[in-house]
Amino acid sequence: MALVVTAGFAPLDEQDHARSFYGQHVDWRPCLSPEELAEAEPVEGDPDWRARLECGTVTVPVDHGDPGGATIETAVVRHPAQGPADQYRGSLVFNFGGPGRAGVARFESGPLALSRRVRDSFDLVSFDPRGVGESAGFTCPAWDAMERPLEEVAAADAVDHDLLRDLERAARRFRWSCEEEVGTDFLANMGTVNVVRDLDLIRDALGDERLSYVGFSYGTYIGALYAEMFPENTRALVLDGALQTQRGVIADGVEQGQGAQTAWESFVSYCLDRAPECPFTGAEEAPSEAEALLTGLDAEPVVVRGHSVGRPEMLALLRDSLKTERQWESVARLLARLGPGERDPFVQAYLGSHVTRRDDSGATESAFTAVQCADHTRPGDVHAFQEGARRAAKVSPFFGGDEVWSFLPCASWPDTELAPGDLSALLAPPILVVGTRHDPATPYVWAEELADQLATATLFTYEGGGHTAYTGGRPCVDGVVDAYLLDGVVPADGASCPGEL
Repeated sequence: MALVVTAGFAPLDEQDHARSFYGQHVDWRPCLSPEELAEAEPVEGDPDWRARLECGTVTVPVDHGDPGGATIETAVVRHPAQGPADQYRGSLVFNFGGPGRAGVARFESGPLALSRRVRDSFDLVSFDPRGVGESAGFTCPAWDAMERPLEEVAAADAVDHDLLRDLERAARRFRWSCEEEVGTDFLANMGTVNVVRDLDLIRDALGDERLSYVGFSYGTYIGALYAEMFPENTRALVLDGALQTQRGVIADGVEQGQGAQTAWESFVSYCLDRAPECPFTGAEEAPSEAEALLTGLDAEPVVVRGHSVGRPEMLALLRDSLKTERQWESVARLLARLGPGERDPFVQAYLGSHVTRRDDSGATESAFTAVQCADHTRPGDVHAFQEGARRAAKVSPFFGGDEVWSFLPCASWPDTELAPGDLSALLAPPILVVGTRHDPATPYVWAEELADQLATATLFTYEGGGHTAYTGGRPCVDGVVDAYLLDGVVPADGASCPGEL
């Protein structure tokens, strides 16, 4: 039986009560103390970036329909505009995707790859969405409960009754641990519809009449929904790496698998044609040759910093690495040196950086699952997920059905307010959707669909690979997006930039 969700937005009278949260002002302060700045690792490009960062909070209700109830202090971060006053255009708010990515930590990690004119004209702003980072972030104690059953699924020829039972038990254990950690009410209000309401409070607290915004990946859904809910408060929205808005959690997993497979095949072509080192002898041979490498890791995992990197970890690394086109040369070199007896220091260094990046996996996985389950329609029958995983494995032979199975905790998730997926944003100003042709995480077709959905949207295409395109060091892409953000210049319908590789 499917879970019941409440469709639509909060009634107008409840929204009126929530007006009490408008009119705030952020009390900005330095993000890092002089001692922290002295101890921080230097960053390339702008050594004074961290010293300029300012942090603060905006108070938001946990339940926007109950503004008299519990509240959250939402963490915000700002890098002040560097240009003269006559260039100033207000704030430019960034969301870096996920769900589960913290904007404050991203700013503190180093400067954004933006043009001088953008940095001169805007206060660059980001925030930690509810349940993430410093905005009441949490980690479900059993966040990794699905890992072992998913490894068993990957190794099995078929999912039998016992394995299906183990998957369902692990999914329920994950969900129960989340409820024990933060409570059912908090989980029920983790959805993007509430993140968007928070974002409008942030816009108001920043002193901007209208929002200028760049959303990557999941951040595109935040932006699209903002245009639907608050069109009168919208100035410019860049939606890069579009998320789909109209399908359930299983279809989402199947199509993400298809996108990953397309990106993998593009990587194989690059590896064979242009990579200095490549382990494959041909496109037809690549699947079996890659499988042999994974089988070798099953037999002899690579141990890095006390962590064992076997088949599951390598598949996760490959899927993640496909998101950044400029990593493809290094990935090809890694695979070429993974054979027994060929694991040189480069292999250790590359895998070591991956292990380091996984240190915050618990918090990221918890927020990711909570938002995905809150946002999507989801069946309550485990067999529906089993069928979805079969479909995913068919369209993505290399990566299989893990993406679908990972959403199994959603089958028993608490009831949530489900935002409408059929967005049109009829009253919004021009919106720019950016799609990457061989995106492994958000398939290009999703960018096409979102641009068709939103009445005022224009689709701009990067004809290469990787996940998202803006701020990736691509002058062609950055120039088009900058012109839109700064001067409202929308590219011609069908405009594109060539791929780099």
